[in-house]
Amino acid sequence: MKNLASLKVKIFADGADKAGMLQLNTNPLVKGMTTNPSLMRKAGVHDYEAFARDILKSITEKPISFEVFSDDFPEMRRQAMKIKDWGKNVYVKIPITNTRGESSLPLVRELAREGVKLNITAIFTEEQVTGVAQALNPKVPAVVSVFAGRIADTGLDPMPHMRAVNKILAGLPEAELLWASVREVLNIFQAEECGCKIVTVPHDILNKAMKLVGIGLPEMSLDTVKTFAVDAKAAGFSL
Repeated sequence: MKNLASLKVKIFADGADKAGMLQLNTNPLVKGMTTNPSLMRKAGVHDYEAFARDILKSITEKPISFEVFSDDFPEMRRQAMKIKDWGKNVYVKIPITNTRGESSLPLVRELAREGVKLNITAIFTEEQVTGVAQALNPKVPAVVSVFAGRIADTGLDPMPHMRAVNKILAGLPEAELLWASVREVLNIFQAEECGCKIVTVPHDILNKAMKLVGIGLPEMSLDTVKTFAVDAKAAGFSL
């Protein structure tokens, strides 16, 4: 029977809901946190730095990633150098390109050489992973976030892809492959099967996993039938 506690892949919570982040930080199953500007906007965050510094008062040990939000590389660099100083557990997220499709690899290389812990994000292709592998500092911890869930959204099986990019990173002991854009609980176990070091899971899916993983299918069947019955009664249906 599947068990979250026995997984080798590290589960990171993905979100910007402060209450959820602080609650999940106390759970030993959660090994780290990720967020991004889109999640922050959805959560109603208006002051980026104030939110991050507030969160970091409580999340002091587990790794947490905060993303730059400029579209110009000099400003990305300035933001990265500021973000990295917010805490020893902070990773700076850099998108693989800007919105004009210009590669961020020169900036990644520069920041990595300066010892900045990076999370390279929005990666999809093997070519992009190869470029990142060449740009990273082998002595500095880094996360390589490949959006397996969005690859699956295109109708492609992401598992062969994730196995392939994992091999590209084999020579970088400090670089961890992250399965991003989880869509369902199954993805957590797929990430484990592919040899990913990290899987980042939205709060709602993570809570579902903690509730349902390990429950037998007969029990799930009965619970589903009970749900239908309760909803039919609540709706006042009659024939």
